[in-house]
Amino acid sequence: MIIMTQQIQKTLRDSAGMRWTALLLLALAMFCSYIFMDILSPIKDLMQETRGWDSTAFGTMQGSEVFLNVFAFFLIFAGIILDKMGVRFTAVLSGVVMLIGACIKWYAVTESFGSSSLAVWFTNNLNYIPLFEELGVSPFYEGMPASAKMAACGFMLFGCGCEMAGITVSRGIVKWFKGREMALAMGSEMALARLGVATCMIFSPFFARLGGTVSVSRSVAFGVVLMCIALMMFIVYFFMDKKLDAQTGETEEKDDPFKISDLGKILSDGGFWLVALLCVLYYSAIFPFQKYAVNMLQCNLDLTPPAADSFWASSSVTIIQYVIMLVVAAAGFASNFQKKSGAKYTLLCLSIASLVCYCYMGYMRQSAESIFAVFPLLAVLITPILGSYVDHKGKAASMLVLGSLLLIACHLTFAFVLPAFDGNNIGGIVTAYLTILILGASFSLVPASLWPSVPKLVDAKVIGSAYALIFWIQNIGLWLFPLLIGKVLDQTNPGVTDPKEFDYTAPLVMLALLGVAALILGLILKVVDKKRGLGLEEPNIKEE
Repeated sequence: MIIMTQQIQKTLRDSAGMRWTALLLLALAMFCSYIFMDILSPIKDLMQETRGWDSTAFGTMQGSEVFLNVFAFFLIFAGIILDKMGVRFTAVLSGVVMLIGACIKWYAVTESFGSSSLAVWFTNNLNYIPLFEELGVSPFYEGMPASAKMAACGFMLFGCGCEMAGITVSRGIVKWFKGREMALAMGSEMALARLGVATCMIFSPFFARLGGTVSVSRSVAFGVVLMCIALMMFIVYFFMDKKLDAQTGETEEKDDPFKISDLGKILSDGGFWLVALLCVLYYSAIFPFQKYAVNMLQCNLDLTPPAADSFWASSSVTIIQYVIMLVVAAAGFASNFQKKSGAKYTLLCLSIASLVCYCYMGYMRQSAESIFAVFPLLAVLITPILGSYVDHKGKAASMLVLGSLLLIACHLTFAFVLPAFDGNNIGGIVTAYLTILILGASFSLVPASLWPSVPKLVDAKVIGSAYALIFWIQNIGLWLFPLLIGKVLDQTNPGVTDPKEFDYTAPLVMLALLGVAALILGLILKVVDKKRGLGLEEPNIKEE
């Protein structure tokens, strides 16, 4: 008995340090993928000026990321691959697919592509896709710039790898943390990954304008380098996960073969559908918004760029501001794990002071991208708190209701309150900062409360397929709403050619309505959970 206990303690999973190292590898890979996912979002205006992408072209390209996942059912196959081949194989495969797609997208926005015979081919082809055109879901259209078409092809491939990585990371966390601090782990992984959003918002414009000349391909090249790093993280995780299985005697492949009937069991569960629909509504109100958020701020704030020879216009201020942002995130995140109150509040104060400093620098720079970069910072601070609360106290469904309320309030504030500060530079920027921080905080409620609830709804044998189905349903919204926002912008702003003069009221109201639908479903989920005893309001860690 003593020998068995010692053997158990020697496994990597039972070592807190090794568990969190595995999590760090997965989170860093997703951090890099989140950067590439929105690499063009903060330079939408430059894409229109240098590549001729109007809002419809931009939105169609952005929505193409999940096209194959939705209409070729790639995510369903990814879930089956995950269940059959295991976490480590699928993780490395997803990294390779993301890198190939990123390289294609990079080439599409280079000057070399614009003067190539391939550009001529894309101009003359892919203007009509049978069936998809009739259904109104084609990823291309006649008149769409050739660079946008090819970028869309690369982004489709990247999206296959990215979403495959998403379900793999979720499954990997379940494998390493089940019965332990799983909600905290999932929340922490997403908090770190979302720092990629801030990194993208700061460095994509930085590289695009580096050296005083505009080159959008430099921004995408930066993202390609990061995708190489993501692949390396997955490879290191591969060997770590393999060693764990060698220690525990577990196997990656399942003894029972996958059956289509397993999917039927998942799809016939009402609780599963409520969670899945909550996901699609919640994520559709956030991720598509991120792709337009910088441009929305440019259109609603009276930003006056600093003098070209001032410190605030220099490239060094970008680096300094990013370092301060990392201090905000690191100190805030670490404060959650301090047992001594003195250390806890010291780190918390450092994080808050650094956040105020960061916001001041963003104001002085008069930069929409650096203002929106605060989006994940409050989430980094509170996600571990929320995850730990769900682990020990529960109330996951209640948190989703709260998140929906915050989501509605934030989008309505962007739609009606922010434009009211026209001419009031300070008031507009302060309002933008507060709303963005709250929106980011509301988003942290999803990974901390919703994702850890999935294992309570389905059998462990098909959990990979369950995550895949949720991601597939979610991807329908992630494909549709970037496209809708672009089309609504063009329809409600006829004749507007300046990318910094769009009226974003209609798209923002549309996103707020998604929050209303999520709120209704969240309330229904609470009722269903109470009647059926799904355990969504119960803690993940049962107190002895």
